[in-house]
Amino acid sequence: MILFPAIDLKDGQCVRLRLGDMEQATVYNTDPAAQAKEFEDQGFEWLHVVDLNGAFAGQSVNGAAVESILKATKNPVQLGGGIRTIAHIESWLAKGLARVILGTVAVRDPALVIEACKTFPGKIAVGIDAKGGKVAVEGWAEASTLGVIELAQKFEGAGVAAIIYTDIDRDGVLAGINWESTLQLAEAVSIPVIASGGLASIADILRMTKPDAARLEGAISGRALYDGRIDPEEALTVLRQARERAA
Repeated sequence: MILFPAIDLKDGQCVRLRLGDMEQATVYNTDPAAQAKEFEDQGFEWLHVVDLNGAFAGQSVNGAAVESILKATKNPVQLGGGIRTIAHIESWLAKGLARVILGTVAVRDPALVIEACKTFPGKIAVGIDAKGGKVAVEGWAEASTLGVIELAQKFEGAGVAAIIYTDIDRDGVLAGINWESTLQLAEAVSIPVIASGGLASIADILRMTKPDAARLEGAISGRALYDGRIDPEEALTVLRQARERAA
């Protein structure tokens, strides 16, 4: 069970949005590379990065910030936001990303995701962002008619490394993870699921250690870490002890 600290990039800075609204952004650090190193020093083993401008623009906008993060940390980094072509995927992986997250293109062109999984095995994750149970695209600005499980099942057997499931209605408001929907998704597919959106307190970390959550790969935390609502050492200790018990 992995706790992924999040760096969301807007205009080259680390921010957190409220309910996916670019106009409701709080800046937490003007130096993304320093933030990445701080997370590594705190004991985190992965890093989740999103190019928010890129998600809206359909192409990388915060590339320089991402490259500075890759230079600053030894931890594997997964990146989403505006990555929509095989060439773009290849370019980012060549720069040292561990995993590329495909969101909008997974809805618009599922065949591209399947092709990418074959070309770059183990390197492709699918980001499914949902509002009211329906998948949202284009940086959450546009709703589709697709259901979350319906989209996820399109990629069964394709080699997707993980599905990152975000409940937009909870993102950035510290309402707690939508465990019901997240676990329903995890039960509906064999692909590992990462929970995202709303992680609020150590109670969510403890919830990650329950038997029914064992099938999850982990969860992403943003605002709760930045606001100090979760102590990194305590959270990582809880998860490590759960792993040791399971072993």
